[in-house]
Amino acid sequence: MATQKPSRTPAEIEDIILRKIFLVSLVDSMENDSRVVYLEMTAAEILSEGKELKLSRDLLERIIIDRLTGNFPAADPPFQYLVDCYGRAYEEGKKIASMKDKNLRSEMENVVRQAKKLAVSYSRIHLGNPDMFPNPDTNKSNVSPLLYLIFAEVGSNLDGFGWSSSGTSSPPGFLEEFFRDADYDSMEPILKQLYEDLRGSVLKVSALGDFQRPLRALLLLVNYPVAAKALVNHPWWIPKSVYLNGRVIEMTSILGPFFHVSALRDHDIFKSEPDIGQQCFSDASTRRPADLLSSFTTIKTVMNNLYDGLAEVLMCLLKNTNTRENVLEYLAEVINRNASRGHLQVDPLSCASSGMFVNLSAVMLCLCEPFLDANLTKRDKIDPKYVLYNNRLELRGLTALHASSEEVSEWFGDPAKVDTSSNTGDGQNRLLQSQEATSSSSNTNEPSLLQNNNPVSRSSEKVKYPFICECFFMTARVLNLGLLKAFSDFKHLVQDISRCEDALSSFKSMREQAPSRQLQEDIERLENEIESYSQEKLCYEAQILRDGGILQRALSYYRLMIVWLVGLVGGFKMPLPPTCPKEFASMPEHFVEDAMELLIFASRIPRALDGVMLDDFMNFIIMFMASPEYIRNPYLRAKMVEVLNCWMPRRSGSKATETLFEGHPLSLEYLVRNLLKLYVDIEFTGSHTQFYDKFNIRHNIAELLEYLWQVPSHRNVWRKIAKEEEKGVYLNFLNFLINDSIYLLDESLNKILELKGLEAEMSNTVEWERRPAQERQERTRLFHSQENIIRIDMKLANEDVSMLAFTSEQITAPFLLPEMIVNIYVNLARGDKDNIFPVAITKDGRSYNDQLFGAAAHVLRRIGEDFRIIQEFVDLGARAKAAAAEAMDAEAALGDVPDEFLDPIQYTLMRDPVILPSSRVIVDRPVIQRHLLSDSTDPFNRSHLTADMLIPDVELKAKIEEFIRSQELKRQERLSTQSAKATIHTTDTTTLID
Repeated sequence: MATQKPSRTPAEIEDIILRKIFLVSLVDSMENDSRVVYLEMTAAEILSEGKELKLSRDLLERIIIDRLTGNFPAADPPFQYLVDCYGRAYEEGKKIASMKDKNLRSEMENVVRQAKKLAVSYSRIHLGNPDMFPNPDTNKSNVSPLLYLIFAEVGSNLDGFGWSSSGTSSPPGFLEEFFRDADYDSMEPILKQLYEDLRGSVLKVSALGDFQRPLRALLLLVNYPVAAKALVNHPWWIPKSVYLNGRVIEMTSILGPFFHVSALRDHDIFKSEPDIGQQCFSDASTRRPADLLSSFTTIKTVMNNLYDGLAEVLMCLLKNTNTRENVLEYLAEVINRNASRGHLQVDPLSCASSGMFVNLSAVMLCLCEPFLDANLTKRDKIDPKYVLYNNRLELRGLTALHASSEEVSEWFGDPAKVDTSSNTGDGQNRLLQSQEATSSSSNTNEPSLLQNNNPVSRSSEKVKYPFICECFFMTARVLNLGLLKAFSDFKHLVQDISRCEDALSSFKSMREQAPSRQLQEDIERLENEIESYSQEKLCYEAQILRDGGILQRALSYYRLMIVWLVGLVGGFKMPLPPTCPKEFASMPEHFVEDAMELLIFASRIPRALDGVMLDDFMNFIIMFMASPEYIRNPYLRAKMVEVLNCWMPRRSGSKATETLFEGHPLSLEYLVRNLLKLYVDIEFTGSHTQFYDKFNIRHNIAELLEYLWQVPSHRNVWRKIAKEEEKGVYLNFLNFLINDSIYLLDESLNKILELKGLEAEMSNTVEWERRPAQERQERTRLFHSQENIIRIDMKLANEDVSMLAFTSEQITAPFLLPEMIVNIYVNLARGDKDNIFPVAITKDGRSYNDQLFGAAAHVLRRIGEDFRIIQEFVDLGARAKAAAAEAMDAEAALGDVPDEFLDPIQYTLMRDPVILPSSRVIVDRPVIQRHLLSDSTDPFNRSHLTADMLIPDVELKAKIEEFIRSQELKRQERLSTQSAKATIHTTDTTTLID
């Protein structure tokens, strides 16, 4: 009969468990496991104390210290050993769970718990004091071994440095216990090193590199309060340096390199690997579409992982009241230090990369998502005073929608100049009032700043704004410097590619005619440039254009922006209040400009506007595009027309946009009116390029007007405006329309002559080949440039003439006014019941020539124009000739006209003299009114002048009328005398015959 196995005492079981966990022995025996070490010193001490050679909880710390300080061959490094101890303790714990004896199980669970706690505690001690215990690892690196453990917890076998983690894995629960209950002071140096290593792991990593595991590691850390606190208190959270700029923050702050991860190309100094352009888009023109689509999908996926991860990191820190302020300070510093990214030219050495700011744009939009609901219910949390008084973002220096910086300071005071030494001063009072209003509307539990009766304390306190308010304005700045800047860069990139392709085509043509080494080098250089630009363009396409999510969130954000702005002027209703509210006038101009740019950009991407609520944008555009009293910048108002152009149904192909034009209340009432007004207003933009800009802007307006003319409801409104504004804005509109068409046609004809000359030069092959290559290249470029200008000018002129034709068919009255210059003859003649038109034609001394009618009729016959049109045109010419003859007779009858009666501009007899208030020059009213249609200045001293400022010269008018009457009487007397003489002569002759 077998003998029963003796049961072990709890002390024996504890000894066995601890030996397994810590791989140590107090007895020098031959162990099967070579990792077990004999702790001779500890064993001797225990024997000298008269205790049994068994491991127990009471001896644990002595055992661990002996094991870590001893010199044991082939022993694991301290951190590795302690982590493995924790892992073995975890395994022993699972075995203990199956013990039937509850008391024994409870005791042994306490043993394992204590073993884990000490393993974690000494791990912290070792990492905080790396030189405390000898480290036998000869391949020591400067990277914290804790990083490997975290990477093993969150990722795959390769870490961010490309090194294997040597089988290190994180035992279940180790990291949780390591960070959960730690003392901040002891953890701070460990975490400081850890964050620096983490930052280094993504420093030069592109979107296709391994950034995801470092990002997950960062997210793991910030979820522990002690680690979150250590992050925002790290010296590199916001680097301190006299050389601090946008690029320094990006490359040296802890979060900066995470935001730097991107598909967009950066300056070579900061280039990340692998090169996405080379890897995904080299020789793209020869690649299969499926390959490119796969690359696009991959990049979009990894970038969205980055956005989501970074947004989660920031959200975690923002939810923690102890770290929220630090996050807002970091974001503000990034924004303020990169303000020059808003300039046309960006210095890559002093500004953060486009990649960082596009990523930050996406992340900020994620943070905004909770308050971008369909009804925008949280918009009352956005305080306009933030722009004027916040201590965080530099907003007051930005160009405002209408107010100058002097006006803003006058209206709201200058916080920087508030005198805190006393409670006097209007500026301070306004500041305090704004603080009181902000505090009361912020829905926080903090007391109002005005509860303190000390004026010094009050003015020096920082105003607390709700997070929604801070997030809203920060997002506006980030999008301006990030996503919207990227749109601009993309457009310039496309233009660069087009320019290079044109030059390449010219060079290849020249090579066919006269090959040379220089030409071949230029061709190869351009081909390389085009390849590089094309790769960069496809990277933009991959990260931005094909990411419908980021565009949709941006559109939702700007819908909130424009609804909020309209709230500052009383909501969506017309007409606007006569005076622009000061808060609206003081808002940064780019808030509106960015919204318009995004709409234009998104309109050109298929399906990007699907599901977007466009009505609010349409209302905003109609309200403000013709309101210079609200939005001063004419180019910004012109950009609104560009948006409408993109939405025209024939261009967008969308039923949704058709409804905006043809079934939208504000559109039906105000769209035509405001387009006509803007057409006139845009004559003077204030820019040095205004002369050329106005044609492009009017081209966009003309396209819209042509479409709206075909919509019956809009055409009826148009007719009504023409009747009501016959001598107002509509007359100005027609005048500019005609002036522009004449100028454009004239310019085109002149340039055609120049082009013919260039063609003649190039067709003389012998002479052409003798010229230097550079000269031929320049002349060829000039030829193509002139060709392009002519094409554009003729297109614009054709549009203008076309509009004159179709509008004059149904609206003739304004064309018959004496102020006009007349071009659209036949339609006007049909509507001319009182024979005003022929006289109007002859009065246009610059253009009238009776021979032109015959020449034009000849051209019309040659091109096959309808016979009836030609006949009406010829008849009109005959009537005009008769009117001209009659006018000449009348003028001749007046004889010599005194100089004081002559208009100084056209030297014609004045009929209605008026005095110009500034120069005091006397001119004829119709002449100066014609001038004022296109130029609101006094032609003699360029001072401001409008028709209502003209002063009638009643005395001179009476003199002129008296002169005309006297001359008429003299003429009548001459006629009578001549008639009497004729009668006498006839009588005498008859008498003689008789």
